[in-house]
Amino acid sequence: MGQAEKRLDRMRRNPVGDWTIEDIAMICRAYGIDCVPPARGSHYDLSHPSEAAILTVPARRPVRPHYIRAFVAFVDAVRGAQDAGA
Repeated sequence: MGQAEKRLDRMRRNPVGDWTIEDIAMICRAYGIDCVPPARGSHYDLSHPSEAAILTVPARRPVRPHYIRAFVAFVDAVRGAQDAGA
C-alpha cells in the first residue's frame, strides 16, 4: 500500500482531520487526477478524463469535512473507472 493510498484511507476514516490542499494534491498525483491551482481566487479544480464532473475544493486550511468526503468519493469513482478499463 503506497503513501497516497494510506492517506486516502485515513481521509476516509477521519474526514474531520486537519487536511490541507497539499494532501489532496499528493493523492491526485498518485491517481492521475488533474489538480489545477486557482488562477485567481482560492479554489482548486480537480478533474479526470473518466469523470464528467469537476470537483472544486477551497485551498484554505483545514479543508472542511464535506469537501474531504466529496474528494474521497471522486477518487473512488476514478479508481473504479481505472479498474474497469484495465
